[in-house]
Amino acid sequence: MVGYSLDDKSVDDLEKKGGKGVESLDELVKELPPPRVIWLMIPAGNPVEKVIGRLKPMLGKGDALIDGGNSYYKDSVRRAHSLSERGAHFLDVGVSGGVWGLTEGYCLTVGGEAPVVERLRPIFEALAPGGDRGWGHVGPSGAGHYVKMIHNGIEYGLMEAYAEGFAILREKEEFELDIAQIAEIWRNGSVIRSWLLDLTRDALEEDPDLASIAPYVEDTGEGRWTVAEAIDVDVAAPVITLSLLQRLRSRDEEDFSDRLLAAMRKRFGGHATRSATGPADCPSPGEGENGVESGGGTER
Repeated sequence: MVGYSLDDKSVDDLEKKGGKGVESLDELVKELPPPRVIWLMIPAGNPVEKVIGRLKPMLGKGDALIDGGNSYYKDSVRRAHSLSERGAHFLDVGVSGGVWGLTEGYCLTVGGEAPVVERLRPIFEALAPGGDRGWGHVGPSGAGHYVKMIHNGIEYGLMEAYAEGFAILREKEEFELDIAQIAEIWRNGSVIRSWLLDLTRDALEEDPDLASIAPYVEDTGEGRWTVAEAIDVDVAAPVITLSLLQRLRSRDEEDFSDRLLAAMRKRFGGHATRSATGPADCPSPGEGENGVESGGGTER
């Protein structure tokens, strides 16, 4: 195995395990005997585009390039066509498993030409949880990344549901619920048991209040692509869409939309607002306790 990375430590780690590290893409291609198999594991977008642009002139007939990152599937279709002009093959592989994949095995969805996938079967079998488990050829070029995109969209929805459910449990103060204990109970026999629930339990046991974690949630783009694809194929996907919007909302430090909602409620119904630096405003005339109108408290 020959490896190249901008991170010197990754190259050093490879060499300690018996591989050979090189200092450039040119050297990487020269060290590999044809037909070459090159696996890219780099951030989607411009980094992949640049590396493929560098590699393409050096690849020849029968060589195979594998993109194991979270690239947009339409880019993968285009890249496969571009490499075919040199007689080289392109496989797009959706990789799931996170940091645990190294010990548990990675889930792989492979897109590309069937004969090429079959030729490279030993690679996928070595990385997957088992030779016949956790991986498969799902379709032509682009299909591997397309399936992974939808996988990540589903992941958004599952994570949001767990997060909301445990937030509700935490707020029921009268029962003094131990939500880490509840997560542990649910891990066994429950219809909502999952690996995500296992990880949730671990996080809650380590820090029940999650005080060390800021309420800011990133997205890597796959959720956005899934929502756009749902619109494109006319499929309603409200759970995935709202889970993406919740992530966007987590980054709004100003909370301007919530401030405006409070301002509108005060204007049309006299409802109390809370000061950004102090206690709540006093109820306006006609309001009852907690800023609710004594006439019924409905928003009109």
